[in-house]
Amino acid sequence: MGKKRKLAEVYRITDGKKFRLKDIAPDDTQGLKSKEKARAALEEGIARLRELQEKLYAQDRWAVLLIFQAMDAAGKDSTIEHVMSGVNPQGCQVYSFKAPSSEELDHDFLWRTTRCLPERGRIGIFNRSYYEEVLVVRVHPEILKNQRLAPSLVTSNIWKERFEDINAFERYLSRNGVLVRKFFLHVSKAEQKKRFLDRLAEPEKNWKFALADVQEREHWDDYQRAYEEMIRKTSSPQSPWYVIPADHKWFMRLVVADAVIDALEALNLSFPEVDAEKRKELETARAALADEPKKTEEETGRRRS
Repeated sequence: MGKKRKLAEVYRITDGKKFRLKDIAPDDTQGLKSKEKARAALEEGIARLRELQEKLYAQDRWAVLLIFQAMDAAGKDSTIEHVMSGVNPQGCQVYSFKAPSSEELDHDFLWRTTRCLPERGRIGIFNRSYYEEVLVVRVHPEILKNQRLAPSLVTSNIWKERFEDINAFERYLSRNGVLVRKFFLHVSKAEQKKRFLDRLAEPEKNWKFALADVQEREHWDDYQRAYEEMIRKTSSPQSPWYVIPADHKWFMRLVVADAVIDALEALNLSFPEVDAEKRKELETARAALADEPKKTEEETGRRRS
C-alpha cells in the first residue's frame, strides 16, 4: 500500500502523557474522499497481510495480539471482518469478551483473557479485552463490587494499580515474543446515534440492537474520560494505542490495515531457511517421486505378462 501505510502513524500513541481525545476528530479522513480508492488500497493491504501472515506462521517465532476497544456501534466487528478477510483462518483466532461469568469472577481480572493469548505463529484478536476493567467497571462501580475482592484491596488507588498491572503484563508479553497493538475506534456520539437508528430501521440489523446500548449513551462523557485516561496511562513504544477516527468505516478499516501491516513488517518475517540435512531429505523425496511412474509401469507390465 506504499505511502498510504503512513496514515496510521498520525494516530499512533506511544507516550500518552500529553494525549487528549479531543485532538483527534472522529470524522477525520486526512483529506481522503474517494471510497473507491480506499477500497482498492484496502484490497492491496489485505493481500499484503496474507503474505505476512503466511511468513509469521511458517517462521513460528512471534505471536501477534490485536486489541479492539470502542463504544457500541463504532464498527469493531466489521473492521475485524474486513481487514482480516484474507488471512488463513488456521493462523488467526478471534475472541469476544462479554460480561464475565461466575467462574471468571472467581479469578484475577487478567485470567480470562490470558487463557486466550495467541501461540507463536498466530494472530490473536481480542474484541474487547482486559481493558474493560478500567472502562465499564470504572463507569459502573457496582460491577466492581461483584468481583469479590477483599475490601482492603479496593482503595482509591485501584485504577492506578490496574494500569500498572496492565503495563507490566504487556511488557511481559513483549519480552516473550508477543507483539501487542491496540486500537480504539473513535466514533462520535452523533454517528453512534445514526447507526443505532439504522439498526432499528433495518430488520436484518435489529438483532444487533439492545436497549442497554441506548442507556449507556447516558454515560457518554464518563466513558470518554475513561478512554482518555486509559490511553494516557497504557501507551508505550512496545504496546502503542492507535486512536482511529471511526465515523467513516471505509477510512477506519484502511488505517487499521496499515497499522497491522506496519507492525508485521517491522518483525522482518521470512520463510525458514532449509539446512543441508533438510535439503538432502528433499532431494531424496524428489527422486522417489520421479521414480514412481517408472516403477508403476514396470509393475503393470509384470501383471500383464
